[in-house]
Amino acid sequence: MTTFAAAAKARPYARAHADAPQERCDAPPPFARAWQAATGLLLEDLSRRDAAPRTVRAYRADLRQFAEWACAHGLRPGDVGPKDLRAYVAALSERDMAPSTSARKLAALRALFNSQREHGLAAQNPAELVSTPKRARDLPRVLKAREAAALLDAIPASGPLQLRDRAMFELAYACGLRAEELVSLALGDVDHDAEQLRVEGKGRKTRFVPAGEVALKAVGEYVERGRPQLAEPGSGERALFLSKSGKGLGTSDVRRRLKGWARHSGVESTAGTISPHALRHSYATHLLDGGADLRSIQELLGHASVSSTQIYTRVESAKLKSAYARSHPRA
Repeated sequence: MTTFAAAAKARPYARAHADAPQERCDAPPPFARAWQAATGLLLEDLSRRDAAPRTVRAYRADLRQFAEWACAHGLRPGDVGPKDLRAYVAALSERDMAPSTSARKLAALRALFNSQREHGLAAQNPAELVSTPKRARDLPRVLKAREAAALLDAIPASGPLQLRDRAMFELAYACGLRAEELVSLALGDVDHDAEQLRVEGKGRKTRFVPAGEVALKAVGEYVERGRPQLAEPGSGERALFLSKSGKGLGTSDVRRRLKGWARHSGVESTAGTISPHALRHSYATHLLDGGADLRSIQELLGHASVSSTQIYTRVESAKLKSAYARSHPRA
């Protein structure tokens, strides 16, 4: 299927605008320069706001793709209206783009045009008049309490890597942490006296989360017996969880290690593929089962809106329906 970049080549600027002054061979056409300037301005704004590097990378890639499409259609930033954005979203759909991906790309465009408006370069944000594609909201994978216990108890407290993994996944389940939050933890983020964890979540927002006795004990054993064997002498590395080379872990390391322990424990055979987010979902669902209210769970998870937390009520509803279907004679 033709890509947006190929489409741009199919309708070269010089042919569409024959009367325009000729550009140097190595210079981008005016449309491309206009999009580079608009994107650069947004990236400067994001830098001033201390946006997460992952967010900046995603916005840059999404906006580059839209700029190619816009150039192919002869559009500068000031020319784009809601109708153009709807056409772009439709083009993404035709390429079998998932609604969640289209929604993310539209969010990047909202940020771009907000930046243009804030700098006085646009009167309005056309993306605000475009509906976000509806995303399928599948129920999250949730472990039963006994499955979570079996997974964690299967990790031995023998070598430094096992001590690290036991502490890491005990914390993930005890505090409902995302994989990125796990690898971002520093030594000083664990407060044993207050029995809580300092977590830097999405948007660089900090929250303090209670940590259970079992998880804190596992962290203490890792810090005392495991981490010193992994740390490079004199390196000054402050990350809590270290690789065998003494560097901080990446999220892919967390996913890989958890998958291995899920297979080792036998939980994968009954619950399917287990990810760090499955532990986070299990944490929230088990809190709800135990009587915690949604607002408290929202704060613990670091959700900006309670609407994100309400999906766990759907898990509870699905469990009730399943019990009804199994138990009622006329279900």
